Amino acid sequence: MNSERLFLGVEQSATGLKWIDRLGQREANIALAMAQNHGFPDLVTRVLAGRGVGLDEAAAFMEPTIKSLMPDPASLTDMTQAAERIARAIAGHEKIAIFGDYDVDGACSSAILSRFLTHYGVANRIYIPDRIFEGYGPNPAAMQELAGQASLIVTVDCGTNSAAAIEAAKAAGADVVVLDHHQVGGELPAAAHAVVNPNREDDLSGQGHLCAAGVVFLTLVQTLRVIREKRTTTGTLAPDLLSLLDLVALATVCDVVPLKELNRAFVVKGILVARAQQNVGLAALARVSRIGEPLNAFHFAYLVGPRINAGGRIGDAGLGARLLTLDDPNEAMRIAEELDRLNQERQAMETIMLEQAETEAMVELSAGSGPAVLVTASDDWHPGIVGLIAARLKERTRRPAFAIAFNAHGTGSGSGRSINGFDLGRLVRNAVEQGLLVKGGGHAMAAGITVERAKLGALRAFFEENASEMVGQLRGNASLAIDGALSAAGATVPLYDTLEKAGPYGSGHPQPVLVLPHHRLVDARMVGTAHVKATLAGADGKRINAIAFRAVGSPLGDFLFNQLGQSMHVAGNLALNHWNGSTTTQFRILDAAKAI
Repeated sequence: MNSERLFLGVEQSATGLKWIDRLGQREANIALAMAQNHGFPDLVTRVLAGRGVGLDEAAAFMEPTIKSLMPDPASLTDMTQAAERIARAIAGHEKIAIFGDYDVDGACSSAILSRFLTHYGVANRIYIPDRIFEGYGPNPAAMQELAGQASLIVTVDCGTNSAAAIEAAKAAGADVVVLDHHQVGGELPAAAHAVVNPNREDDLSGQGHLCAAGVVFLTLVQTLRVIREKRTTTGTLAPDLLSLLDLVALATVCDVVPLKELNRAFVVKGILVARAQQNVGLAALARVSRIGEPLNAFHFAYLVGPRINAGGRIGDAGLGARLLTLDDPNEAMRIAEELDRLNQERQAMETIMLEQAETEAMVELSAGSGPAVLVTASDDWHPGIVGLIAARLKERTRRPAFAIAFNAHGTGSGSGRSINGFDLGRLVRNAVEQGLLVKGGGHAMAAGITVERAKLGALRAFFEENASEMVGQLRGNASLAIDGALSAAGATVPLYDTLEKAGPYGSGHPQPVLVLPHHRLVDARMVGTAHVKATLAGADGKRINAIAFRAVGSPLGDFLFNQLGQSMHVAGNLALNHWNGSTTTQFRILDAAKAI
């Protein structure tokens, strides 16, 4: 990205950002060559080149396939031992327990493995821990209980850093296979029969970008290979693993892992499977989410995923995994409606918590530039929702933010979200080393903490001392990377479809940010409780409908209402609107600026 090239000369937009061209001269040359060699629209080649796709890779990139991108599963460390143990359990009809995480990746991973085992008639049980009372990952008590019911326990999306719990299961007589993707926080669990994790230091497979569901999928590919070689399930047809790609895709999108290489193929092919509605649980979730158009990655991330997560945040953590294993449409709809109800309850709680957090934040920000890292806390907040509050605060204030829920004993469970360029996980680990946190960990963009109320002031001071310079620099250089310009007339459905083939978009492969230059704001009005709906017109009179989500009361919303009838530059994403059987394009507004 070339930070020196302003886009349309915008040095300060409505939201305080400078607009820069995502493409430097080298990328612009590659984009031009792509358009000439492959015949793709110029805007599409700019999107590809701006995301590091080379000239020779473009054609294959636009048509990703599982076959061409699938690694040899055996290249993952411990994969052979894991697959052989699972195959042996299937052949012997052993009872198997699946210990999963309470998020979407954990639910999908658990359901994928359960469906595979059920196909072979193997009795299996999914165990999802309670977020509040048990916390993340295997604990000794639960693992001992499962060891009394099953001879093999498979942990999915957890287990890498759970040596004590796995030792407890082993002592109770069960083998444990770990299928995970999280960073290793110490010694691997020596008592585990196998630890398959592409992020362990001695794994050279290069698949560290996979989520847990992707790791589980590769494990089942290898398990099928073992079953075929040993011919241990004669008479039983092999399951169709590709039919499980809808769950792999859902987990890949919702766990925000980089959408590159095999992950792209997982999502592209998995969305096609999801649209066929073979999984009745996923179909039920789509219905209660009121999705009236073909499923896509946006629906996974913002409609389906949050409903599954609602069970883990404020309800029964096992609801999501159970739903995705069902074949009974009536039972699936019952659970989907329960998750939808929990999600509405979560949204109501989030609204109240966010209002309180923003009030606290505004007080802190009212004096000068405010703290580099925003820390908000309350005795009345639900610990399952603090991550959502932190994310909203980070978006609103453009700085790292924490939200902490304190219990009656004065211990707070908190979650933090960071801005691009600032490693929040490292800051938290340093705070643990300084004795300011009971525990904490995470990665660059997100972290979780446990803190005593008495140390909250010292923690704030530590954050300020260690983050103010870096965060200040990042905030001072805040910018919006622009992929290209188009007009209302050029924002066609075919262009949208071609741009989508350059996706899916998400972590590591951001949604194209496009600009409608010199478009007149024909109208702007509030819809719902916080959104601004608008109509934009180009110089030729062609119009496009637009919407700015959660913009009411924000600098962007104020700008739009104040510029009614004026010509402006508008930045955002191209989207589709399905209504009454017709499909049209619309524009999701991210930012705007006066046309100079």
